[in-house]
Amino acid sequence: MSFPDLLHHFARAVEAGDGAALGALFTEDGVYDDIFYGEFKGRTAIAEMLAIFHRGGEAFRWDFRDPVCDGTNGYAAWLFSYTATTKHAAGTRVVFDGVGRFRLRDGLIERYADACNGVVPLRQMGTPWDVVERMTSRWQAHLEADPEFGAHRGT
Repeated sequence: MSFPDLLHHFARAVEAGDGAALGALFTEDGVYDDIFYGEFKGRTAIAEMLAIFHRGGEAFRWDFRDPVCDGTNGYAAWLFSYTATTKHAAGTRVVFDGVGRFRLRDGLIERYADACNGVVPLRQMGTPWDVVERMTSRWQAHLEADPEFGAHRGT
């Protein structure tokens, strides 16, 4: 399957809440690293993660743009949106802008990770600043745990 086809199937599975279809795009030990919910390893865990997505929203849309892939590493810009169904944000359309980073093995996704500005959608939902602070602190810790972080900080 071509990388654009893989992106198409990935997006449609997420939109439909089809965890089995999304999981099937990953290797048995594949990892989905979500900016909000963390890492999920294995097809079953990835399918369960998708159920979490759909508990808080409906009318999902995911559009990938400008894909590039060398056969092992793929990248694609994206817009992702849904209508929130949570108590405090019900009816709010939430829009994310980001980039998907894919590591591929044998035509399947070995690892997927989001890179996006997560603060904007949190504010679209009216998330209190103390919650935004907790989440951004977690994102900062994740970045600082990267083995190459120190070299960029000059330490």
